[in-house]
Amino acid sequence: MNNVSFPLGASDKKPGNRASDAILYAFDLIYLDGHDLRGVEFRSRRHLLEDTLDGKDGAIRLSETLDADPAVLLEHVCGLGLEGIVGKHFDQPYRSGRTGDWVKVKCVQSEAFFIVGYEMSSAPPAGFGSLVLAAYRNADLVHVGSVGTGFKEAEAIKLRKMLDKLRWKRKQPPLPCSGSTDVVWVEPTLIAEIEFRAWTTDGKLRHPSYKGLRERQDNADVFRLD
Repeated sequence: MNNVSFPLGASDKKPGNRASDAILYAFDLIYLDGHDLRGVEFRSRRHLLEDTLDGKDGAIRLSETLDADPAVLLEHVCGLGLEGIVGKHFDQPYRSGRTGDWVKVKCVQSEAFFIVGYEMSSAPPAGFGSLVLAAYRNADLVHVGSVGTGFKEAEAIKLRKMLDKLRWKRKQPPLPCSGSTDVVWVEPTLIAEIEFRAWTTDGKLRHPSYKGLRERQDNADVFRLD
């Protein structure tokens, strides 16, 4: 990653005030004057965009770029309360889909994970203390930590009833886990949306928070580590 850009403008609508005019911050150019630029490397596309928007301060403006250490920049951006950063490779053409040519890194990330178990709570009538989570690595499930925040009491009790119907009936747990031994394992069926800040060095979620069960329970949506 050798180029990182993020929008520098923000608007705030106060009660009783007219909404601010929208401003588009452009960071790439894939079509110009009848020419398809998708096969052109990003560095050249960026130069064309800069020439096109040079000195413009209207509704369409140029998004600035910073050639900086992504980790340092992300920490600074998060400290300002912004959403995150976008990094692009200078030497790549424009390709649709998830290619790795550009990466969006949010200050607060949100992904889908399997619920593979729960840890009991010592404070009744709570449904559980925390949920044990897993992601895919190739065709296998890998433990990525536990989440114990983000639940309302009634929601936790309802979820506990759902999980108890899915209890794991085999001796071996559904995946290797180095955490608590006091885990009630369940079939990896339910998929939860989890917000988190980052990944730890040992592959666990940092500061995870439960946001709810995914409306679409599709295994294809579960986060992949490969």
